[in-house]
Amino acid sequence: MTGFEVAWQSRSDIWRYVAAVSVLIALAVLLALLPLSWAAGLVLGGLGAVLALVHPELAVVLLVLAIPFGSLRQVSLGPIRLGATDLFVILLLAAWLMRRIARREFRLYWPPLASPISAFLMVLVLSLLVTTSVAHSAKEIAKWAEVLVVYLFVANESDARWTRVIIAALLGVGALVALHGIYQFLFRVGPEGFVLFGRYMRAYGTFEQPNPYAGYLGLSLPVAVGLLGTLLLPKRDRVSGCWLVWAGLCGALMFAALVMSWSRGGWFGFTAATAAMVLAMILRSGRTAMLVAALALLLAYGVLAGGLSLVPSSLIQRIGDFAPYLGWVDVRGVEITDANFSVLERMAHWQAALGMWTDHPWLGVGIGNYEAVYPSYALPLWPLPLGHAHNYYLNIAAETGLLGLAVYLFLWGTALLQVWRATRQASGWALGIALAAFGMLIHLAFHNLFDNLFVHAMYLQVAILLGIVAATMRDTTVQSSVPSVRTVGGLC
Repeated sequence: MTGFEVAWQSRSDIWRYVAAVSVLIALAVLLALLPLSWAAGLVLGGLGAVLALVHPELAVVLLVLAIPFGSLRQVSLGPIRLGATDLFVILLLAAWLMRRIARREFRLYWPPLASPISAFLMVLVLSLLVTTSVAHSAKEIAKWAEVLVVYLFVANESDARWTRVIIAALLGVGALVALHGIYQFLFRVGPEGFVLFGRYMRAYGTFEQPNPYAGYLGLSLPVAVGLLGTLLLPKRDRVSGCWLVWAGLCGALMFAALVMSWSRGGWFGFTAATAAMVLAMILRSGRTAMLVAALALLLAYGVLAGGLSLVPSSLIQRIGDFAPYLGWVDVRGVEITDANFSVLERMAHWQAALGMWTDHPWLGVGIGNYEAVYPSYALPLWPLPLGHAHNYYLNIAAETGLLGLAVYLFLWGTALLQVWRATRQASGWALGIALAAFGMLIHLAFHNLFDNLFVHAMYLQVAILLGIVAATMRDTTVQSSVPSVRTVGGLC
């Protein structure tokens, strides 16, 4: 190398150092000018992004954290709001593609629910033919595209170690969310409209409303119950003791917070989920579970025979004040009072959704367009659209018609069938996860009768758990052919 070349190389190195220092100074100035919360978020987010590029599975763990807390900082682009969960899904997809290209791995495991999710996505795209607001439709289509990406990634890439890390994070984050709500309940932190009995506050966490908060807890609690359900198995098939302790502590906190949310939809959903998980164990475990069922029936008999007198009257009234409206009631002919306002408001939105579906029976008014067309169907005294119909089945029928409702029911029917089969075939850890997913789907099915849980990125938590079931059952099927391999256990 000549002297000129050496000098040029030395100068080139100097300019690289200058460029690097300049970028660092610019970042330091930017962080200094930003609010503290934004600066901390940028630093932590950048660190998380770098780690996720190395280990894409870490992006799933970050998603678990971002689902309840990511909505605290969002960027609005018209009706579309971008938050941390959207960025992590994009990061996850980019890191996954780079990993596949680097390893020259182009074959993709196509898990059982990938085709039904894809079919539902196609129906949503088809509804663009009749949509009023393309922006609102694009927002909903993007949601379900994220569901497909996350489900495919978890089903393909999660091994036993990462599965346990994700489950531990689900429980831990659920406990943190529960503690936040318990604090709000006990110390009356929140708007005056959420006050209970003059001295407490309905828990709502970071979800702005108690009902989606209860929905999040209802999707997380079955994870704890599912792991604890393995106690009904022979000792060699149970999850390890530290997992039972962790699930028990986190589950207790989440259950307390669910009660404090004062959400009927959350209560009904979790009750149905627990009953379904107990039924699954009864049909699987035989005599041990039958004993549990007998005890449950005795407890129910005790409550009906007089135990209700021990239950606070306010709780009984909260559960029972919806009963008079379970049949078809035209809310236009009902007098509005403080006691029935929330029930009538929900039913007014049901009637509006039915009106949309009646006028557009096959393709609906366009996915995501309930709010956009609501003024044309609003009942007198109920002018505010509130974003959705407070019943996802009516909402999807109104927005995508009979075609969309049929494909949606096929999707979740297929999901229930796949998870049910997993509860029959799996054991130990895999059974606990299958029970958790089964309970989650049951809660989702019941709670969506009174609300819409596909908000605040909760749909990604559903995708993660269903993906874990697919990955766990795939690995169990492979390992079952190798007698020396045991699949029961955990990180501890």
